[in-house]
Amino acid sequence: MKFVGIQQQIRSNNRKSVLLLLAFPLLILASVFAVVYFMSYDEFGNPNLEGTLDLFYSVTPLIVGGVLIWFLIAYFAHGKMIAASTGARSLSRKENMRVYNLTENLCMSVGMQMPKLQVIDSPVLNAYASGLKTKDFTVTLTQGIIDTLDDDELEGVIAHELMHIRNKDVRLLVVSIIFVGIFSFVSQLAFRNVLYSGSSRNRDAGKLVLIIMIVSTVAYLFTLLFRFSLSRKREYMADSGAAEMTRKPWALASALNKISSNHHVKVKSEDVQHLFIVNTPKDHTLGFKGGLGGLFATHPPIEKRIQFLNQF
Repeated sequence: MKFVGIQQQIRSNNRKSVLLLLAFPLLILASVFAVVYFMSYDEFGNPNLEGTLDLFYSVTPLIVGGVLIWFLIAYFAHGKMIAASTGARSLSRKENMRVYNLTENLCMSVGMQMPKLQVIDSPVLNAYASGLKTKDFTVTLTQGIIDTLDDDELEGVIAHELMHIRNKDVRLLVVSIIFVGIFSFVSQLAFRNVLYSGSSRNRDAGKLVLIIMIVSTVAYLFTLLFRFSLSRKREYMADSGAAEMTRKPWALASALNKISSNHHVKVKSEDVQHLFIVNTPKDHTLGFKGGLGGLFATHPPIEKRIQFLNQF
């Protein structure tokens, strides 16, 4: 894969962020319309389009308002929510001068502001970047990756995460997490309602919950496919940028090889799994195999990433 210039990549990701902000709300409205439409069928199997439109127009303001509130809460609290899911905590300079020095030197080499640093107290090897604004940008490392990698390898990993910040990948991915979370929440809520309520509801209520579950699940799978395809491309970009930043592509390749055998971080929400530098379909409940596994993979295969880095 050919490396794309930093400014071109930033502009591309800015456009994708805007399209994402438009696409997800439109998909939410389309899902609401589908639910209302399928509920409008009469006992003879004929849809009532006029009634569907009237009901859709009446519930749309409530849906839009609810989504807006969800997004604003997640937008301002995303850092704490991600940290709570991964178990990350702040890493002080006094606690680990080595990590701070490596990060500062890399930031100074490209003229970028140093992000916050966090650590996950876990022996596994992994890392991720997060944040929507400059003051929120954060690089998080597991204790295992700090202890296991040598300076060149750890520098390559940190450079990879810094490239996600420079390319503004993190903003694109956090926005996608917020909206995908909506479909995930609705789908799980409807599924649990169907599973546990049994025959205690009337026929229309049961039909509504079942339709909501089916529509939200289909929409959720579509958003996952879209999000994962974006995620796979950004990993190659970050690998390329890290190789250019450190001038040591072999170091990142060596780090990825070590990370691959012990990278699974236990998180409270699978929606944040794809932020990590290494993540495979096996890390998710959607652990599809074969071709489907490739579609639902957030990252390219590690072997291909290492092969790509060895070409530099």
